[in-house]
Amino acid sequence: MTINAAQLSDTRPRVLIVDDSPDVHRLLGVRLKSEQLDLEHAESGEAAVDRIREHAPDLVLLDLDMPGMDGFEVLRCIKDDSETVHLPVIVLSGLQSSQDKVTAFDLGAVDYITKPFDLTELRVRVRSALRLHGLLQMLSQRAQLDGLTGLWNRAYFDQRWTEEVAACQRHARPLSLAIIDADHFKSINDTYGHPAGDQVLVGIGQILRRALRQSDVPCRYGGEEFVVIMPETTPEEACVVCERVRQTLEDVQWERHPERTVTCSIGLCGSTGATDTPADVWLQTADELLYQAKQGGRNRVAVREIESSGARLAKAS
Repeated sequence: MTINAAQLSDTRPRVLIVDDSPDVHRLLGVRLKSEQLDLEHAESGEAAVDRIREHAPDLVLLDLDMPGMDGFEVLRCIKDDSETVHLPVIVLSGLQSSQDKVTAFDLGAVDYITKPFDLTELRVRVRSALRLHGLLQMLSQRAQLDGLTGLWNRAYFDQRWTEEVAACQRHARPLSLAIIDADHFKSINDTYGHPAGDQVLVGIGQILRRALRQSDVPCRYGGEEFVVIMPETTPEEACVVCERVRQTLEDVQWERHPERTVTCSIGLCGSTGATDTPADVWLQTADELLYQAKQGGRNRVAVREIESSGARLAKAS
């Protein structure tokens, strides 16, 4: 397989250099050029924190002795934020006392290099920190994947769903949620065996990856149930997506039971804007709609709009 340069550039680690000295930025820019890194620069602690919150890099090279917000405070901000607590930080500092080093490590630095530093040693330590960070990310991601379907698992869904509902409330953006359940799944296991049932679950996972959009988040919720988070998506738009999933599944001919069609029922709820409806009520609503779809004959989508905060206030007045 041929990989072009654009593809390679997407995989380059991003390293943020935080130092109040322009000379240090120029030196590191030259000396780390051969490391295939995308270097970013901040000349103050405040600028570094803003950049990290906006889009966290893969590694931070941090000076401690800076005017205003010093490196210790930057380190505290990084490690106090749940979004960046695992971000590796290598301290590059002229402060050489044991107490400074102990404080930096206690705050969460992964390495401490004193100035003036050996550039060959720095390159090796940067590689080591990035390699370890990559391995930890891989392990973390695998812990959030369903072993059978390769979709995100229930633990990932619980975390992501809370975040998406909060974002919907904060930014008044549309959001939809679908619960998908394979119809008569138990009879597939009972009639054709559990390998056939597993094939269906894997197939549904493949259909979700193919039929959904890049922004959608498909997860295996448990058993034969799947959930799909659809950010920036109104209920009407989400219904089109769910119908595509439903129809694609119905059209599949299965290798282990070609005579048996598999269908699904879908409960779908969504909001066109800001809503103060709690995350667990969204789930309860989607589950009730799934039950309606089952009671209505299966192989269908039952949909309802979550009332927006504005609509509720208008009714109250």
